[in-house]
Amino acid sequence: MYGFVVRRCPDRRTAEDVTSETFLAAMDSVRRRRDTEPTTGWLIGIARHKLADHWRRAQRTPEPVENPPDRGNDPWDTELDRMVAHHTLGQLSPVHRSVLTLRYVDDLPVGECAEILGRTVGATEALLTRAKRAFRAAYPETQPQPSGRGGHA
Repeated sequence: MYGFVVRRCPDRRTAEDVTSETFLAAMDSVRRRRDTEPTTGWLIGIARHKLADHWRRAQRTPEPVENPPDRGNDPWDTELDRMVAHHTLGQLSPVHRSVLTLRYVDDLPVGECAEILGRTVGATEALLTRAKRAFRAAYPETQPQPSGRGGHA
């Protein structure tokens, strides 16, 4: 968890604080709701919210860095994003989960998705729009917006 947070913070002290806040919030949530099943995706979602809270509180302009470190494509970030997306898909209705999986995981064209689901192409496109909206609403905040407002992926 610390590694996930430290790559998104300006300094280690802030990363330690955000990591602590993440675990405290997770423990509070588990205590309040006995039916909460802690998963890595769930914990990453809490960390992302705590990072957004930090950035909202800071409300300062970032100091320019002459040679910022190259973050590149970290395979761990990709795996965490995949886990969070999988967890989010699991929260959707079966029909939303099916159409998103067929279209974006299986990479099928809308026409084939429609055929598999027994719908018209137009109805499938409308269903995809609603499913994407539901996915965005369920997906944890990813990065704070420059205005200080959180956004959805």
